[in-house]
Amino acid sequence: MKNTFKGAITALITPMKEDGKIDFAAFEKLVDDQIKNSIDALVVCGTTGESATLDDTEHRDLIKCCINVTNGRVPVIAGTGSNDTRYAIDLSVHACEMGADGLLLVTPYYNKTTQRGVVKHFTTIADKVNKPMIVYNVPSRTGFNILPETYKELSYHENIVAAKEANGNISSVAETIHLCGDNLDVISGNDDQIVPIMALGGVGVISVLSNVIPKETHQMCSLMQQGKVKEAAALQLKYLPLINALFCETNPIPAKAAMNELGFCTNEIRLPLCEIAPSNREKLVKIMKEAGIKF
Repeated sequence: MKNTFKGAITALITPMKEDGKIDFAAFEKLVDDQIKNSIDALVVCGTTGESATLDDTEHRDLIKCCINVTNGRVPVIAGTGSNDTRYAIDLSVHACEMGADGLLLVTPYYNKTTQRGVVKHFTTIADKVNKPMIVYNVPSRTGFNILPETYKELSYHENIVAAKEANGNISSVAETIHLCGDNLDVISGNDDQIVPIMALGGVGVISVLSNVIPKETHQMCSLMQQGKVKEAAALQLKYLPLINALFCETNPIPAKAAMNELGFCTNEIRLPLCEIAPSNREKLVKIMKEAGIKF
């Protein structure tokens, strides 16, 4: 099963109505727009989709909606991670049964597992599913960091095909790619490191930026795949102010504000997150306009 997902992969926001319920019509519009703008794959119910505050029914309904609307046009990767291995298995198996093309599972958070424990966690899940898994390393949120040697051990499992790496450590990424070789693809989890990670052998990005500029994010990855590093780097640097603005507050607060400006959703975001500060929204809009984004 060592096939994987490449290019620009959008970590979709979850649009919500003013009453806090999911706006499925807006979500469907967003999925269609992403596909029309050349995105390579979609992640539903990831961090950017506020998975932490979706209840079980919402989580499953969103995955089903994304699969139905996409209708095979691009791969759908379902976020099914949990700090409870049993629940992660249940949600992952259900996503496979619904027709997800792959699974994205974050490292366990709060429990404070060990490197040995995280191997058992992911391999136990991988034993129960029949779709390719991407493990997601984001220590700034989870308090846990997967070491390169641990990635090597995980890479031996046929169903574990890639890592979404968001630890920010380029040296660690290089060591992971060196140790794992063709057994594990590395996907950037940080929009400001798309070109650096792909230059080391990474295969793409799971992106917040591509909610806002899917076509340009796809182009950046495509240029790297063609070996056009100088041109790709120029795009990376051009959009660096926008990337930074999209992380001026906790993701997905600025992303939702940007997508609201573009008419895709309301400002609604679930507590304990709250809508962007007015001063930061003003800066974000200014940077979006300077980037050439049309409102």
